[in-house]
Amino acid sequence: MASLARHQGMADAGRDVVGPMVLGAWDAFLEQAAAVDLDRPTRLPGWRAHEVCVHLGLWDDHAALPDLVASARSGGVGTPPDVDATNARVTAAHRSASREEVLAALRRNRDATDGYLTGEPVELDTAPAVAVVGRLPLLSVVLGQAYELAVHGLDLAPCGAPAPPPPVLRSGLAALADVTGALAAREGVTGGATLATPEGGWTFAADDRGWTVRRTPAGDVRGTAVEAPADLLLEAASGRVNPVLALARRRLRVHELGGLMALAPIVQSAPGIPGGPILTLAAQTLGGVGGLLGRFRGRR
Repeated sequence: MASLARHQGMADAGRDVVGPMVLGAWDAFLEQAAAVDLDRPTRLPGWRAHEVCVHLGLWDDHAALPDLVASARSGGVGTPPDVDATNARVTAAHRSASREEVLAALRRNRDATDGYLTGEPVELDTAPAVAVVGRLPLLSVVLGQAYELAVHGLDLAPCGAPAPPPPVLRSGLAALADVTGALAAREGVTGGATLATPEGGWTFAADDRGWTVRRTPAGDVRGTAVEAPADLLLEAASGRVNPVLALARRRLRVHELGGLMALAPIVQSAPGIPGGPILTLAAQTLGGVGGLLGRFRGRR
């Protein structure tokens, strides 16, 4: 991604916008974690609520945000981490952690995020950091926590936790729009789409000047769009729900599929990206491939 990009998505909006979105997502997830039996199995194979929470925590041997800040300070050099290997290592290392230790690790990560937003130089917000999907502005990576917290909040709901509140789902969709726009700009793809819900949504657009992200009001579903309730969009984007089946059952609608197809090549450069199943749906639908997207089901 060019460092001279004129637009850098949600990083352009700044901390005053992004900060409350991320911290609100943390506060909601902490309430969910406090309400659930951590030994309950989740829909993620082999993961209890315990493992979901452990990998989101800050531990002595797992400090994702401080590592990202260090990456931004060093100019975003290095290679993206292997998220599956990291998750396996961290969850195994802390498999026997007590409930109190797990909740404390979650609070530490929330506090680290708050510390970044209130204590680090604002110039770091647009500095590139090496994230799972490659180099992104650090503030976009911080916002990415909202997507992860929203999706994992949906994972905890069937275990007895309260559902993630609507503002958290909206923040998760903003992060999804932001990272997709960033990757499109990085790969030289000109295009965009709207993630539309009955309550409104987010539109991203990418070109050779970078990418933009903006809120859209309810009922504004113009151009290329994926339309569904917010929780379903997040579950389809993360592979929790098969978007092919959701489309067939008319729970999810795609407008101007050709525009979505133009974005599909970014999946090849970052196979594990949020939203990958939806973009692959576009390629499969236009290519006449069909079938399930089970291989995209995962823990991210």
